[in-house]
Amino acid sequence: MSSQQRLEQHIAALGLSLSVQQCEQLLAYVALILKWNKVYNLTAIRDETQAIDLHIADSLTLVPHVTEDRIADIGAGAGLPGIVLAICRPELQVELVDTVDKKCVFMRQAAGTLGLKNVTVHHVRVEKWQPTQPLPAISSRAFAELADFVSWTDHLLAEGGRWLAMKGVYPSDEIARLPAGVRVSESIPLKVPGMDVERHLIILQKQSQRG
Repeated sequence: MSSQQRLEQHIAALGLSLSVQQCEQLLAYVALILKWNKVYNLTAIRDETQAIDLHIADSLTLVPHVTEDRIADIGAGAGLPGIVLAICRPELQVELVDTVDKKCVFMRQAAGTLGLKNVTVHHVRVEKWQPTQPLPAISSRAFAELADFVSWTDHLLAEGGRWLAMKGVYPSDEIARLPAGVRVSESIPLKVPGMDVERHLIILQKQSQRG
C-alpha cells in the first residue's frame, strides 16, 4: 500500500472529506517533517508510515471536533495538530505557539511551503503571549498536565471558549487536579485508524456563574 493509499484509508475511516490538494498537502507535510528530522530533532518518528499513522491520523481525529473559526495550538512542536487542522480547515485561523526556536522555524517554513495562509507561528512562552483578541478555542497534544495547560492559557481564552486537550488514556488523576472553576464539558474517546491505542479528547470550559 502506498503512502497516499494509507492516508486516504485513514481519512475515509474518520469520515472526513478532503480534496486531492489537501491530501497532497498532508503528504508533503510528512515529507517535510522527515527531511527536517535528519538535521533537527523535531519528532522521534523517522519512518513515513509511522508518521502517517502516529502523527497525521492521530491529529486528524481532532478535525471534526473543532467548530470555532480561530484556535491556538499550544506546544505545537512540529505543528501537530495545528498544521493538520490548517490544511483540513482552510477557513480556520490557526495560531501555533512554541518555545523552541528551531520548531518555530520549521513550522513557518512548512506553512510557507504548503501555502497555508491561515497559519501564524509565535515563538514565545505561552504564559507571556498576548494575542490581540481572546481565543474561542485552545488545543494541545501531549503538551502538559491539564491543570498546567489551563492555568498557563487561562488569560488567552475568550468568554465561553473551550480548551481541547488530546490525551492518551483517560486522565482521571489530572481531571481531579483541575483548578476550581474549570469543568470537563465533554470527554470523547478517539479512534485512531489502524492503531490499537487509547486516545481521548478532553474538552474543558470555565464554570458558569450559575454553576
